[in-house]
Amino acid sequence: MTQDFMTAKPRRLAVALVALAALAACDDSPLDFDMRGRMGGSVDTSAAALGAVAPRPQPDDRGVISYPNYQVAVARRGDTVASLAQRIGADAGAVARYNGLMPDDELRFGEVVALPSRVAEPAGGPIRAPEDVTAIAGAALDRIQAPSVQTSSLEPAPAAAAQTGVEPTRHQVKRGETAYTIARSYNVSVRSLADWNGLGSDFAVREGQFLLIPVVVAGEEPAESAPITAPGEGSPTPVPPSASAPLPAERPAPAAAPVATPPAPDIGKQSAPKTQAAMSMPVSGSIIREYSQGKNDGLDIAVPAGTAVKAATEGTVGAITQDSSTGSSIVVLKHSDGLLTVYMNVTDVKVAKNDRVSRGSTIASVAEGSPSYLRFGVYQGNKAVDPAPYLAP
Repeated sequence: MTQDFMTAKPRRLAVALVALAALAACDDSPLDFDMRGRMGGSVDTSAAALGAVAPRPQPDDRGVISYPNYQVAVARRGDTVASLAQRIGADAGAVARYNGLMPDDELRFGEVVALPSRVAEPAGGPIRAPEDVTAIAGAALDRIQAPSVQTSSLEPAPAAAAQTGVEPTRHQVKRGETAYTIARSYNVSVRSLADWNGLGSDFAVREGQFLLIPVVVAGEEPAESAPITAPGEGSPTPVPPSASAPLPAERPAPAAAPVATPPAPDIGKQSAPKTQAAMSMPVSGSIIREYSQGKNDGLDIAVPAGTAVKAATEGTVGAITQDSSTGSSIVVLKHSDGLLTVYMNVTDVKVAKNDRVSRGSTIASVAEGSPSYLRFGVYQGNKAVDPAPYLAP
């Protein structure tokens, strides 16, 4: 027997407990990954769905969106980091390192990838703020209207119109952050954050990833909450009824009926509350490992190989299966009140499924091992519990 068996997780009981899963109720509550359910309440996204946001600008024919201070590229269907970099004329290794990816990593359709250095500008140049474009256009008109010598009747080809818009904040994801926490910190909805950055349906982000924060449409910011007023200000205090009419005269409360004092209990005649009958140890040996929730699903009791394993209490054989990692057997007994006892690392099984067994009857022997031991577990339904409280002192 190897140490791996002693430290293995409770998955070894999966085969045996599947047949008995109907004995226990299942918890169907959905997991709340981002703690947005307020520990059990329904998901509340109203605080994050704040303000209408502008649509993300359209990339050029290569997939590049260019701002004055940085550029990003938008992945096409079937793109990898390498194919995207080749299309825009960038170094695949540099793009991959900058985004915490590998050159052959596949990208989602519409996923935004930050560029470590500028590539060729799209036609019309980078996206400019509306006032910048107005100023540039005004200067161009001044030049056109200035007196000049006409040398040709040919009109110049119109220049490509520059896109206008606000350069969004760029956020680099830190360890522990999620799309939800980032969206809340910038007062935008997580859906708009996902749409702007081509996130997947699970809104997953990775540490070091660059995200564009959606631009809130001017004039459509969320309404501010009502100002907090000092005491005495704001709405007037209502006048109490006693200001216009006296309060009714108080009536004395009726005397309470005397309470009979119960006689003092005779401690010598009292008996312990009725609980689950104490179980007996299935083998007599030294406990080499105690029960630990989530780490060790029973008591490990060291005994020589071949030692007879006894039923801890009367019950019915619910399952007999084999541990694929060690080749030893597992016996599961069903008892009243939904309890199960589990005997692991055994061999030479003496019982069959659906057999009735009495307390202390031999059901198997301890298997060979170094050390050789029995793991004894108690389950309430399909959940492991500490066997110690069930065992007779």
